[in-house]
Amino acid sequence: VQLQASGGGLVQAGGSLRLSCSGSGDFFRYAMAWFRQAPGKDREFVTVISWNGVTTYYIDSVKDRFTISRDNAKKTVYLQMNSLKPEDTGVYYCAGTRVQTPTPLPLHLYTDWGQGTLVTVSS
Repeated sequence: VQLQASGGGLVQAGGSLRLSCSGSGDFFRYAMAWFRQAPGKDREFVTVISWNGVTTYYIDSVKDRFTISRDNAKKTVYLQMNSLKPEDTGVYYCAGTRVQTPTPLPLHLYTDWGQGTLVTVSS
């Protein structure tokens, strides 16, 4: 599946952004995740949602601030980010996998990736 991420930008700490990731093909078969990569750091898993939107998983640092959702009719997954902090700064990538699991997978099992969208949170 081809993925296209969008919605990044510059926001002050405490602000909000909504990222979108548009897909193609049999998008509904994929569990969809968001990763982020801060400057000079490894790519980090953030959250995942199951193919039907029923199950989600978040890393502790974004729980209660970020919400992942999807609309299979529109072949789109979203990441609503509230109460943003400077440490949330990075390039955000969406990724898909046909492996259906409620927990994060090793990076290489996410077979399809979007191009990334930059989120910058100023203090």
